[in-house]
Amino acid sequence: MRTFDTDALECLAAIVEEGSFERAAVRLSVTQSAVSQRLRALEAQVGAVLLVRSRPLKPTAAGRLLIKHAVQMRLLRADLDNDLQDLTPSASVLREEDRISIAINADSIATWALPALGPLVDAGLPLEIITDDQDFTHEWLREGQVLGCVTSLKQALRGCKVQPLGDMRYVAVAAKDYARTRCAQGLSAHNFRQVPFIAFNRKDDLQSDFVARSLGLRRVTLRQRFVPSSEGQVRAVLAGWGASVVPYLQVQGLLASGALVNLTPHHSLSVRLYWHCWNLDSAVIDQLTRALTEGAKLALGTDK
Repeated sequence: MRTFDTDALECLAAIVEEGSFERAAVRLSVTQSAVSQRLRALEAQVGAVLLVRSRPLKPTAAGRLLIKHAVQMRLLRADLDNDLQDLTPSASVLREEDRISIAINADSIATWALPALGPLVDAGLPLEIITDDQDFTHEWLREGQVLGCVTSLKQALRGCKVQPLGDMRYVAVAAKDYARTRCAQGLSAHNFRQVPFIAFNRKDDLQSDFVARSLGLRRVTLRQRFVPSSEGQVRAVLAGWGASVVPYLQVQGLLASGALVNLTPHHSLSVRLYWHCWNLDSAVIDQLTRALTEGAKLALGTDK
């Protein structure tokens, strides 16, 4: 079995995670020349190109395997740190670059996930959260760049396990004054085309899916504006940019105060969320799984 230099593996992972050789060098506290040398040495050892020099930089198939290995090595170091803390509380072997990366959808970050993970961060876990649409966080796990993800997809990847978290309930909202002038009687098949919807990004099909279901239409095309932040979507709605389909957890206070109006009071959409992670015997993975499942149970109201 071949062994690979840990610094070279971290160098490859840092280049992809940071998006450039220069930022990887800053993160690793080495020169850019050293980053290039480590990558060349690793490519020579593997006998294959590990990076596609595109914008952004992308790992090849071989590069993805080695990045996954680097992330697994971080997990082993985190588990070791956990064990050492039990034996010698003052001990700590983790470096800043030993970050534990997970992918979580933006709506969960904006509502329940950060409070759930807070105790682990307070205990010193060097956590990195990568955000994406809930249908696409799965890809970060598939490519081995994270050890777990919160996603709306149910099917487990090979070598991974899955845990249901609960249902995130979504509602369509608009600012009070905006709703009064554009859709005073709520959203309907006659007026939805005149209302721009604030979507997370171009991959976000939640807005159109919600409108089609709520109005009993087979397919709809919406006028959309894009704000790649769950909090930003709500702020845009409050500013009168249009309507948006957002988590009820995020806007229940604004609905209660009257600042926002529910455009479809008789319809909401529930999206089941799942936690996927590597199927490994790891104290860190167990801690993350427990924190997220318990946090979701409290916030989402179900553990089914």
